[in-house]
Amino acid sequence: MFSRKEPRKKQPEPVHAPTAPHDEASGGGDGGYNAGMAVFSYIIGGIIVWSLIGWGLDYLWGTRWIVLVGALLGAAGGFYLSHMHGLTSHRISTGGNSAASGPSKDEEQ
Repeated sequence: MFSRKEPRKKQPEPVHAPTAPHDEASGGGDGGYNAGMAVFSYIIGGIIVWSLIGWGLDYLWGTRWIVLVGALLGAAGGFYLSHMHGLTSHRISTGGNSAASGPSKDEEQ
C-alpha cells in the first residue's frame, strides 16, 4: 500500500501584546488619550474625595478652611499617583510631526 505524507502546515506566529502602557503612546495609538484621561481622573477624583473629607471635618469642628486644604491635598495626591504610575513621564517621539518641538534650525541662505 501507498502511504501519503501530508505536507506540514505552517504554524502561525504568536501575536504579542505590548509589554507596558507607554508602548501604545509612542506607537501612535490612543495611549496618549488614555493616559491623559487617567491623569485627569486621578487629579479630579483626589480633589473631590479629599474635599469631601475636609468638608466633613469642617462640619464636625466648626471650621471653614479644612475643605481648601483637602482640595489641595487631593490635587497633589492625584498628581503623585499619576506620576508613580508613569503617566506623566516625558517621552521623546521618534519621527512624526515636529511642530511642537519649537522653531526649526534652518541655515540662512
